Amino acid sequence: MLDKNSKIYVAGHHGLVGSAIWNNLKARGYNNLVGKSHKELDLLDGVAVKKFFDEEKPDAVVLAAAHVGGIMANLQYRADFIYQNLQIQQNVIGEAWKHGVKKLLFLGSTCIYPREAPQPMPEDCLLTSALEYTNEPYAIAKIAGLKMCESFNLQYGTNYIAVMPTNLYGPNDNFHLENSHVLPAMIRKIHLAKCLNENDWDAVRRDIKLRPVTIKNADGVPASVLSGAEVLADGRLKVDENSSEEAILFVLSRYGITPEAVTLWGTGAPLREFLWSEEMADASVHVLLNVDFKDTYKNCVKNSDGITEIRNCHINVGTGKELTIKECAEKIVAEIGFKGALKWDSSKPDGTMKKLTDVSKLHSLGWHHKIEIDEGIHKLYQWYMQGICINHQTI
Repeated sequence: MLDKNSKIYVAGHHGLVGSAIWNNLKARGYNNLVGKSHKELDLLDGVAVKKFFDEEKPDAVVLAAAHVGGIMANLQYRADFIYQNLQIQQNVIGEAWKHGVKKLLFLGSTCIYPREAPQPMPEDCLLTSALEYTNEPYAIAKIAGLKMCESFNLQYGTNYIAVMPTNLYGPNDNFHLENSHVLPAMIRKIHLAKCLNENDWDAVRRDIKLRPVTIKNADGVPASVLSGAEVLADGRLKVDENSSEEAILFVLSRYGITPEAVTLWGTGAPLREFLWSEEMADASVHVLLNVDFKDTYKNCVKNSDGITEIRNCHINVGTGKELTIKECAEKIVAEIGFKGALKWDSSKPDGTMKKLTDVSKLHSLGWHHKIEIDEGIHKLYQWYMQGICINHQTI
């Protein structure tokens, strides 16, 4: 058991989940926390990670740092997703073991499960059939991470626990139009479309002042658009608060955002489960403080060679409830008050059609969710708008 003086290193403490875990630990009286920004510590650099562990000697580690993104990013940057996540895990988990860390919590994702997994997905369906192609590199990296934890526990008697959260959303979310996850991406797209629909250019410019928007290259872009935007050194076309209306409309339309409609990827038919990030943090801290490796498995059997198999010791974290992407989008439209149309581009991939988690293990370990999707969408949009207003007042 970690006491209030234990030094806890939270890797990724500025991210969606890491920041929420940091705040949750603080609220529980754990104040001896260590966090490093990417500029201060590059987790891809094994020498730097070793130096950090040599100097800080943490008692516990929360590995919430990862290279993440939505379906578009997963398709386009497959090498980045597998390489960077494997490297981060190798460095942090390896140095934690070498430095005698008492407790480690590894955060993965429910995308580790097969495309045709039984529903809801129990921990035991891991590695039973093929993965969803679009996020296969990321999923393989996360499977490797949970197996590292499991294997260190079995060989060296460590106490490293892996939790697999469902789709997360909440404060400090990423709203980048290319790299964000589905729910925050829909919130921003629908918000911008509402602003365009109402001809509120001040609101549009406030939004893209905080988060400029780019498209991959400027090839074939009309000269009138180019003159009202910025072409970056890598060939991307960027619009911000100083760009012309024509350029902004052109770039936003590439993401399906127009005054008349928002066009989203796929059919809207896939079912998804969403968990508020601060609840994920609460579940994570509950597991970190109260759950040991021996609590994560039961009913182990001997195989034909007489070997007792201990596997699938990770823990699903979710709500056990689902809705379609279309239903979620319609809730966001209602929350934001967009009067235009909602369209779907069925030429784009849907991803896995259904991925509901079986959270019975989590419930048996003493944790249940409280925030439902309607409340969560309202809270996230309020947070998003507050951030735009604060940025507008202070810059």
